Amino acid sequence: MFTRPSGTVRTCVLLVLLAATGIAILELVREQTGTPGFFVGLGLALLPVAPLMAAFRWLGRAAPAPWPQLLLCFGWGACTAALIAILANNFATEWIAAATADPSGADRLGSVAIAPVVEESAKAAALLLVFAFHRRHFTGPADGFVVAGFTATGFAFTENILYLGNAFVQDLADGTGVLDSVTAATFFVRVVLSPFAHPLFTVLSGLGAGAAAVSVRRSHRICLPLLGLAAAMGMHALWNGSSQFGDHGFYIVYACVMVPAFGLLGWLAVRLRHRRLRAVADELALYAAAGWLAPAEVPALASMPARSLARTLARRSGGRAAGRAVARYEADAAALALLRNRARRGGTPLKADFARREKELLHRLWQRRATAGPALARAAVLEELLPPWSHASDPAGRVTVADPSTVPGPRRENARQDEPLREEPRQAEARQDEPRREEPFLRRSGPWTPATPAGPPSIRPCVLPGGDGVR
Repeated sequence: MFTRPSGTVRTCVLLVLLAATGIAILELVREQTGTPGFFVGLGLALLPVAPLMAAFRWLGRAAPAPWPQLLLCFGWGACTAALIAILANNFATEWIAAATADPSGADRLGSVAIAPVVEESAKAAALLLVFAFHRRHFTGPADGFVVAGFTATGFAFTENILYLGNAFVQDLADGTGVLDSVTAATFFVRVVLSPFAHPLFTVLSGLGAGAAAVSVRRSHRICLPLLGLAAAMGMHALWNGSSQFGDHGFYIVYACVMVPAFGLLGWLAVRLRHRRLRAVADELALYAAAGWLAPAEVPALASMPARSLARTLARRSGGRAAGRAVARYEADAAALALLRNRARRGGTPLKADFARREKELLHRLWQRRATAGPALARAAVLEELLPPWSHASDPAGRVTVADPSTVPGPRRENARQDEPLREEPRQAEARQDEPRREEPFLRRSGPWTPATPAGPPSIRPCVLPGGDGVR
């Protein structure tokens, strides 16, 4: 019987594929540009990469995808998709030129009709791979936006090396000055004016794939990715064909189409980020009501400044290990919120998959709660996210830390899953008489170690009260 390969095997296969295509594309570009042109193009093409990656990472920070996944997407665009595009475009252009005996017409047709189809299809393959093998990290349009952006940034990087390297070689042959050079003009058009061109095209495919991932209707799951891919191809074809509209065609398309489209997608990115943070706040409030989170953690987890502050405070008092623990806690909490939000809307995961994933995330949260909980509570206080009547801190600015034995643990095995967490009456009365110890926030008195779950080692999936079942 056929068994699905493990994650390690899939990762190794993908890395081998990226390495092979990377070596091939680098050698192919070096042959076309020459060694001096290759290194000049490489240096200039690197300039827009970091800002673009930072912009797409900013969008995904509400529920961050793993960096290895994003870097693999960048590598797919820079290596595999670029190699497919160069080979397919050259083959199609040569075939058209031989069939029509019109090389210039073949170049124009290849640029407008062939290149958009080939390039956008090759880049969209990264979306398909992420959805197929890392579906848990593909929870909506925002994830498609980020994956498509990283893939297209990698593709544009390799393409810029080729264009800038060829321009530099031409300037060397003509002896042109720097300001009047083809290299300067190419750099201005591709790096200064339109570094977002390829990401803009491919993001349309990403939005379609992301919307399909959370759609209930099967027809939407099929049509939305195709519609997004068609929109990306159409936008790409319009951009490549702008030079055919006269001397000012490029500027007309740039001003009337590209800039408004870029502004619209920028607005959409901000809106998607805000919607994700609202979903995190709404869903985690239910988990806090059931005792899995402290109430002060919810507003901190729904605020990006508070999250960043919590990581900083943890690093200052507990070192880098504490900062990483808080970062993982924040990522797992956001993933848990989006998992429930997706299931509430009737997304594609089955109920069994939801329960298994929820149980896994709750266990990971519980392991790091002793480290991350106080840091997030303090961040909520410092960011003034709590109401003035909250007792999260005292006037001296110290957080009231309950004794570890009073931290609510997983549900008892014999408890009903549709009931909120409750304490035994005698235990509750005894704990009311116990003095609560107050400590200066993040005063390090020992190594920062993950908390061990109180109660049985197995955590039941949390079915929250109030009719919050999964449809």
